Formats: sequence, structure tokens, C-alpha cells
Amino acid sequence: MSMQSRLAGRVAELISEGTPFVHVTVVRAQCPTSARPGDAAVVFADGSIEGFIGGICAEGSVKVAAVPLLESGEPVLLRILPEDGDGFPDTDGAVTVVNPCLSGGAIELFLDPKLPAPRLALVGSTPIAQAIASFAEPLGFAVSRGDTPDTLGASAVVISSHGRNEEESVRAALDAGVEFIGLVASRKRGAAVLDSLDLTTDERSRVRSPIGIDIGAKTAEEIAISILAELVRELRSGNLRPSEVLIERPEVAIDPVCGMSVVVQHDTPHLLVDGVDHWFCNPGCRARHAEDVNAP
Repeated sequence: MSMQSRLAGRVAELISEGTPFVHVTVVRAQCPTSARPGDAAVVFADGSIEGFIGGICAEGSVKVAAVPLLESGEPVLLRILPEDGDGFPDTDGAVTVVNPCLSGGAIELFLDPKLPAPRLALVGSTPIAQAIASFAEPLGFAVSRGDTPDTLGASAVVISSHGRNEEESVRAALDAGVEFIGLVASRKRGAAVLDSLDLTTDERSRVRSPIGIDIGAKTAEEIAISILAELVRELRSGNLRPSEVLIERPEVAIDPVCGMSVVVQHDTPHLLVDGVDHWFCNPGCRARHAEDVNAP
């Protein structure tokens, strides 16, 4: 099995597990760099990397650029140039980094962050609930279903149970800290359910009933579309938080020789000088610094 095939399988595995990572693909490379277009790797939140996208210097620049994308969620086209890389074709909109330690040609890579899908906890087995479940996954939501809300890590809870356990489900979602809770009910019945719970002002603001954008929906499928349209709108406007991802950024240091930013890991070249830690992008910079501090 080729490295690309193994990595493709690994990417599918990470997505199914809900593990955040950045998928990196070499788009363009200039000899004598060791990477070739199509080479790929994944970068994790701690800066560790699997796959191949070039030597240690290129890897270092990719790690520094990739980790912040797990917070922004936005893809980036990254151009890594050696000091004399002016002849590499320009690309509008790309982020350019000059890496003086590259052994040869320039390289261009596409960095695509892969974050867990926002999770929708769906309560009920009504036709509307079934339609929501059918449409939600193609829209990028991970759906969990049950008679009570599975609130762990949920971005939103939608209750469509036609009077069954509605108060208990709303209370459970509120107590779990879910910010978006939708109750599928008429305006009159929804108000009666919420009034019976004696909610605080903050709690009441987190519950939507009726739920859905007004599109004149009549069928279960149309109502489901109106509800999902509201969820998508809230997600894209930033009012609906995605599933929580714990990102602990690794330490980043500056190589005292070449000035490059370096992700500090257990295998990062390191030198302790007069009680001060110094980190390097490659063993060559470390050796040069050792010679300088030991020079008479």
C-alpha cells in the first residue's frame, strides 16, 4: 500500500473519531526540494505530524502555520520560500513564509483544518424528527437521537416529541449548558411548556419555540428544512458554537540562528546555554549556535 493510500485511510479514521487535525497537501514544489505535488500529511493540535511534505525545515514552517488553523477553522495556501526564492511563481491570497534553512527549492501547500462536525442532539421519533435526521448529516451535522437529549458536546438540542418528556428534555439541555435548544410545538403549547418550568431570563433566551425560519412550511419535510435553516444561520453567524474542541497550543520558540519560529516538541533540536533553553529548526542551526557559544 502506498503512503498516499495509508494516509487517506488515516484521514478517514480521524474524521470518524472526531479528532481535529490539519490536512496538508503539497500543491507545487520546486527542485531540489524533496517533496512532490500530491505528497500529504496530517498535523495534530500538539504539532505532531504524520505523512510526508518535505524535510525537517519545511515541516517546521508547516507546523507553525497549521496549529492556529484548528482555532480559526479557515484553510490556508502556504508558500515556503528559501532566501533566494523570488523566482517561484506568485500566488494571490497565499501566506508566504521565508525559511532561510530550506536546502533547496520553494514549496506551496494547501492546509485544510478538519474539525469535528457540530453535533445535534435530536429528541423524539416523530415524522419531523425523522426528516431532520435525514437532512442534517448532508448539511454537516453529526446527529444523535434518543428519548432524552444526549447533551455531551452538543451544539444544539432539538425536541420533537409531541408532548412526550418535553419539560424533562428542556431542563436537561439547560442544565448541561447547551446554548441552543429548540422545541417543536405551536406557539401556544410551547409557551405553556416553558411557563411550567419557571425559567430564568437567561434560560428562557436559550430556548426557541416555535423553532424554524418562517417559509410557510406545512409538511414534516418542509418544517425540518425550516428548522435546519435556522440552525445553519446561527452556526454561520457565530451564535451557535460548534462542538467543543480542546486545543492546547504547543510552545513556539524562535531559533536564535535563523530567526525561524519553531514548535517545541520532544524531538525538537535543543541546547541549554547558561541555564537558558534554546530551540532550533534543525540540527544544523543547533550545531552552529553551539560553535558560537563555545568560540573563544
